[in-house]
Amino acid sequence: MALCGASQQLALISGGNGQQRGGRISRSNRGLIKVQASTSSEVGVYEEGRLERPNWSGQTPLSRLVGALISFKPLYSILKLGARQVLISTAEKKNISWRKLTSDVLESDVYKELDSVQNPSIVYPDYYLKPFHAYDEGNLSWLAAAEVQPATMSMIMRAVPTASSVDEAKEIVFGNWLRRIEEHHLKYSGNPILDILDIGCSVGFGTRQLADKFPTAKVTGLDLSPYFLAVAQYMDKKKTPRKNAIRWLHGNGEDTGLPSRSFDLLSISYVLHECPHVAIVNIIRESFRLLRPGGTIVITDQASKSKVVQELSPVLFTLLKSTEPYLDEYHLTDLEEKMREIGFVNVTSRLTDPRHVTITATVPL
Repeated sequence: MALCGASQQLALISGGNGQQRGGRISRSNRGLIKVQASTSSEVGVYEEGRLERPNWSGQTPLSRLVGALISFKPLYSILKLGARQVLISTAEKKNISWRKLTSDVLESDVYKELDSVQNPSIVYPDYYLKPFHAYDEGNLSWLAAAEVQPATMSMIMRAVPTASSVDEAKEIVFGNWLRRIEEHHLKYSGNPILDILDIGCSVGFGTRQLADKFPTAKVTGLDLSPYFLAVAQYMDKKKTPRKNAIRWLHGNGEDTGLPSRSFDLLSISYVLHECPHVAIVNIIRESFRLLRPGGTIVITDQASKSKVVQELSPVLFTLLKSTEPYLDEYHLTDLEEKMREIGFVNVTSRLTDPRHVTITATVPL
């Protein structure tokens, strides 16, 4: 789950209390975890805005004005610095030790992991080489990789502002996401979940959640940043070994090179807002190729229809867009329509926290 999108934290969240009640869980002998006595209301109901997308995105006059401001290089540099300072200071006000968590990674032996995960033959797409998330190198740096953990913790706390701790917020954000996966797969497929792919896995927070939820499955985390994967592998080595170790794969989600029909569940979390339109479509098309008949895709990302997202203040959405160069293209892309065009069926979407949508769909049997 690429929660590393640090600028996602810039939105101040206001929403419901997000309290959830989990259903009783039992594992079938086919490797699929089933939820009993569970209802869709457990995911929670979060408020949508009046618009199809924020008026600060796309081709609206407001969006063009913000784009013009950001394109002015002296102002862009100030905005980028301001965005970074806001992220760190607001995280530490939430008792998230941003600087310490970052230094813990940078001063560790994580560098030894790079050679074992890096694919030297990777050709990076042009869009991936541009500055974003307030990093000149984008995701291709040790600093970006080291700051994923505090950035993720901060984002989760902002997604659920009523949570009293990171653990409580994480239980709601990840819990709602996992419940949507379970509900959809049980309703429309029921096939065993034996192989899982997490595209854009970052340092593996969501990947490990999937591995915990489906312990009999073989899980692969794929990302374009070898630095993120090195941190993911380093973190894994500090934990109790799993029966099925997670495989960390350096690759491009648009063209993974993996065999067709080789996965039962495929996740793309907090990734597509970082991509131009062409890459978004390519990743969804590649996902369709990779899933077996009856397989489930789950996409989680910023919700265009979220009331919270639509009502961001001018200062916040300007800072947000200054670190997210493809956000307009993301909001102008109708993900559900593209998924249907590519061949997915049973396409459904739901807000799973005040600012994020989870879209699930099936490859026809």
